[in-house]
Amino acid sequence: MTIRVLLADDQALLRSAFRVLVDSEPDMEVVGEASDGAEAVRLAGELRADVVLMDIRMPGTDGLAATRLISADPALAQVRVVILTTFEVDDYVVQSLRAGASGFLGKGSEPEELLNAIRVAAGGEALLSPAATKGLIARFLAQGDDGEGPDPAGSERLDALTVREREVLVQVAGGHSNDEIAERLTVSPLTVKTHVNRAMAKLGARDRAQLVVIAYESGLVRPKAD
Repeated sequence: MTIRVLLADDQALLRSAFRVLVDSEPDMEVVGEASDGAEAVRLAGELRADVVLMDIRMPGTDGLAATRLISADPALAQVRVVILTTFEVDDYVVQSLRAGASGFLGKGSEPEELLNAIRVAAGGEALLSPAATKGLIARFLAQGDDGEGPDPAGSERLDALTVREREVLVQVAGGHSNDEIAERLTVSPLTVKTHVNRAMAKLGARDRAQLVVIAYESGLVRPKAD
C-alpha cells in the first residue's frame, strides 16, 4: 500500500522540499498541497489522504483549527495529522494533540525522522517519541494546573475500562511501547495491543496520543514535578 500524504504549510519552499523527500520513497506519495488550514481540511477528504503534515501556524484557518475540524468529521476518521512546528516545546502542540493530532515533529528534524513519522502515523500508532510527547503534555498540564483537580467527566469515562485496561493506559501514558508494556505486565505484546485498542474504542480515542491526554486529564496519571 502507498501512503497518501497531504502537505499543509503556507511556505511554498518548504512544501516543495517535503514533496521531494516524500516522493523519493517507494511506499508513499504526496497527493496534494495546501497553503492554509481550510484548504487542508477540504483536500484531506477530496484526495483521500492517509496522513496530513500540518504546519501549526498558517494564515486564516491555522493548523490547530484544521486539526480539530478533521478529527471531528466522521468522514475523515482515517486521516492522521502530524503537526509540524518550529518550536517543539510549544503549548499549541498540546492543544493539537487534544484536538486529535497523532503527534508532532519539529521542522528541524532529520529527513528520516519525518519519513518515520509518516509511516508511524499511517500505521495508526502515533507519536514519534511517546516519552517525549508524554513529557511535553505533563509540562504544560502542570503549568496550567489551576488546582481544580482532574476533570470529573474524564474520570467517569474511565469507568468503562477494565482493571487491566487501566493498567495498560497508565503504561501508555508513561511513554512505553507495546513490547515494554508486555514485559512490565508479563503478558504478550499482542495482548497489550488488544487492550490498547479496546481502551481506544471505549474512550473514543483516535490513537495513542489521545490516550495519553485522556490519562492526564482524567487524573489517572498526574504530571510529576521536575
